[in-house]
Amino acid sequence: MFFVRYVLPGLIILSGLLLGLLDGRDVAWEAGALLMSAGFSVYLLNFLFRLGVRGDRARDREEAAREHFDRTGRWPGE
Repeated sequence: MFFVRYVLPGLIILSGLLLGLLDGRDVAWEAGALLMSAGFSVYLLNFLFRLGVRGDRARDREEAAREHFDRTGRWPGE
């Protein structure tokens, strides 16, 4: 998971930067910018997915607390 979350986007961004630096032509910088944008997109998609999963966990905890309240009449932790 570490590879997909951090290393893969970093490699894509690095390849775009190296393409622009090593070739130096305008078209190489444009292609490099496209690669860097793709790398940032991969990172952002991973971040948003983790954010969504975190929200699911919070909903699951809330649902468990409500079920506990329905059974006992007391909110957990009070």
